[in-house]
Amino acid sequence: MRAAVAAVLALASAVSLTSCSTEEDGEDLGENTGFPAYVVSSPLETTNAASLDGASTNAELISGRVYPAVYTPGPNGQMIPNTDLATAQLLPGAKRKVLYDIAPEAAFSDGHAVTCDDFYLAVAAGKLDGVFGAQLPWTDQVESVQCRPGAKRFQLTLVEGAGSRWRQLFGPGEILPAHAIAQRAGVGEEDLVPLLDAALPGAGGSGAAATGTTEISDAAVPDALREVARVWRDGFRLSEFDEGLQLAYGPYRVDSVGEHGEVRLVRNEHYNGAPAEEPTLVVWPPSVDTHALAAQAHVVAADITRTDGSFIDRDNPGNRYEIHPEVGYLTETLLLGEGGVFATPEDRDAFNACVDQKDVAAESSRVSGVEVPAVAMHVLNPTDPDAVHVADVSDVHLGTDEALAGRLKGKTVRIGYMGPDPRKAAMVGSIRRSCEPAGVTVEDVSETTGQLGDLVGVAPGGEDRVDAVLKAVDPAAEYSAVAPGQRGWRALQAAEAGEWRRVRAIPLASQPRVFATDREMGNVNVYTGLAGIGWNMDRWRIG
Repeated sequence: MRAAVAAVLALASAVSLTSCSTEEDGEDLGENTGFPAYVVSSPLETTNAASLDGASTNAELISGRVYPAVYTPGPNGQMIPNTDLATAQLLPGAKRKVLYDIAPEAAFSDGHAVTCDDFYLAVAAGKLDGVFGAQLPWTDQVESVQCRPGAKRFQLTLVEGAGSRWRQLFGPGEILPAHAIAQRAGVGEEDLVPLLDAALPGAGGSGAAATGTTEISDAAVPDALREVARVWRDGFRLSEFDEGLQLAYGPYRVDSVGEHGEVRLVRNEHYNGAPAEEPTLVVWPPSVDTHALAAQAHVVAADITRTDGSFIDRDNPGNRYEIHPEVGYLTETLLLGEGGVFATPEDRDAFNACVDQKDVAAESSRVSGVEVPAVAMHVLNPTDPDAVHVADVSDVHLGTDEALAGRLKGKTVRIGYMGPDPRKAAMVGSIRRSCEPAGVTVEDVSETTGQLGDLVGVAPGGEDRVDAVLKAVDPAAEYSAVAPGQRGWRALQAAEAGEWRRVRAIPLASQPRVFATDREMGNVNVYTGLAGIGWNMDRWRIG
């Protein structure tokens, strides 16, 4: 353990946590240093985790306690019911149904009740993903929504055979204030549900839209709904902070955004649950000068997987931090475009044939100081008990095959990610080297983009600037058709085989995570999923 920690910190010289002046410790970071600081590993661009921007930047890190999920993912793999928001019940049948009862007192920070309109809008965004710019794979399971405008009870009907991962529906950062979005788009609140019904096939003004089995044409979407989609997609960007839209139903709400990109969270007085322990927390992006921040603020937690962790002096007897190196739950994956060089599954499979996952994992381990395994599995985390069965299907895709990769000889593959990130740069460097013998050129375009919206053939209207995006994904959320322990390992094998037939993504390795936490802070539970160590930040007790 100590060796791993030493490797994490070896890239920068250790310094003391105390300082006499900001002149010695970088620029003055301003008034937000007066509050407890939490440094995350991804850019703070939006609180809408369901948008392509949010999925690209892991918005769950901040939105997890602003817009909590119906079931909160916990550090031991459990799905914790969030009864402060809603209760859910799975009803049996060939087509399973999920009945939701929204808590009577659940409300947004403006006092407006949380209703089924908010949930229905999330489903519509996923179904009309080209219009909304959404990344909600689980909506493929939904056949219909029964929602009366303003109701506290609603029902989803799922497509036949689906629903074994029903607790993953409506994840963190995915349920947004529909009333505020409609108002900003110039749509009457009472008109939103009928507008969604009309845009989704099978609706007849009844509030029950059949959305799962019919191909939906983006061209048929009316202008009013396109404006709703624009507000949903763009209105939650933190660089253009709009307090009229940034309404929360979780224990924290976004109060303001600072000049260094930091986000001030304050206790949500309308939260239908136990008040947050700390009235104010400030979340800082990885671009912050951590030396200056540590000198000027009380840094209570930091994800130093990507952020400079050299502000921690492990040799100082007064060192206040505990280091947590972890093999993470998420799988680092190449999400592939479906056009250009990757126009066919055969083209995408040929690219996989020149990717050496074991070398990619070794490079990630070398830079992070955390030994992570190579992964070829889509639908499960490799530590899952059923993974041994699925490995029979997935692991044949490990390693390289120069003859198969030769299909792409003379082609160039552009890989983007959210940078700068030396570890991911090393991973892409590994792919570049292993593809060279097959005549495939790999370019690191992270200085240009790491956005899913720029993938070739994926986002209509996008700029097609990248062929693959390297990011960490949650197997349970990204591949939602099956569930471990509920449908058997043969079904899991079939699902994995299906992913390798389509080759929309290439798993590479488990994600390494390294957290630093103040030893005096209570209620800290290390979690390596999408919401990170801040999954329960409202329970932190700061000494």
